[in-house]
Amino acid sequence: MAEQSPFAWGPGTATGIGSMPGHDPLEAARAVADELPGFPHLPELPGRGPGADITGRAAALLVDIPTEVTPGSGLLRQGRGGWRIAERPGRDLRRARSYLSADADALEEVLDGYEGPLKLQVAGPWTLAATLEQPRTLNPALADPGLVADLAASLAEGLAAHVAEVAKRLPRATIVVQLDEPALPAVIAGTVPTASGLGRLRVPDEESLRDRLRQVVAAVSGDSIVHCCSRDYPFGIIRAAGARALSLDLSQLRAGDYDQLAAAAEAGLGLMLGYPERIGATAEAIAGSVAETWRRMSQPPARCAEQVVITPACGLAGSSPERARKALGLVREAARILPEMMGELS
Repeated sequence: MAEQSPFAWGPGTATGIGSMPGHDPLEAARAVADELPGFPHLPELPGRGPGADITGRAAALLVDIPTEVTPGSGLLRQGRGGWRIAERPGRDLRRARSYLSADADALEEVLDGYEGPLKLQVAGPWTLAATLEQPRTLNPALADPGLVADLAASLAEGLAAHVAEVAKRLPRATIVVQLDEPALPAVIAGTVPTASGLGRLRVPDEESLRDRLRQVVAAVSGDSIVHCCSRDYPFGIIRAAGARALSLDLSQLRAGDYDQLAAAAEAGLGLMLGYPERIGATAEAIAGSVAETWRRMSQPPARCAEQVVITPACGLAGSSPERARKALGLVREAARILPEMMGELS
């Protein structure tokens, strides 16, 4: 009898990071289902504007913490304005929740009867705290440790409800949750700016960094992933928080990171290894890059295809629909090739 995989996904699997181009959730869901049939994800379409962005999407899940859009140029806003805590729910929050509901409707229609791993994505508590403003000071919520604790608890509760709702729509799917933490390295480094931009917010203590993330990870009943495509991937905090898998950009790895990555692999964690979108890239080159990474980690070749999921390095919102489809198709084909490639190295 074959040994059952410890992960929700099987060997030789690929998935996407989350965001896709365009404004049509049905079109995006079809692209994901077509190109990633073994491990699809709920697409995010930030091109629709506030409410579909990373902070607005997480804000749509918060319980008893209403939010609204505010103009400005804070961390991760990319010139589109930001979000702040509001006195009461309003049209901005209704729009964000409407986007999320429409995306879930489209996925349910396209994946009707699907059985297998399905990934949902949401901003993690530290990225949310770094990008969501307080109502009066306009400083990020990160400046107030008590507020950060409230946000983490609220996000954990809302995320658990979101997972349950998607599970009702697709009862045969195995839900996997990815927490996106692009701002976590800046939080740890103490480079998140104050509202004026003249100062920097104090670094939270290590216990808080770990525990807030752990609180949200623990709200997920199945496998949990923490994604960060920064050059300063916070291996220690993410592993201490209890994540089941790490998601990172292969091109950002530095020499000292391979020991950290190897330690995660030896501990039995899943590794979502992202390959940057490049013109002329081939599936063979992508699989070869993953194989070389595994070799540098000095891990048994036979375990690579089981523990590794190949992904694009980051979201694909900035691509054309055609290039996004091609990028997903390339990582799918690379994942198909990987087991045979690693077998030859055994």
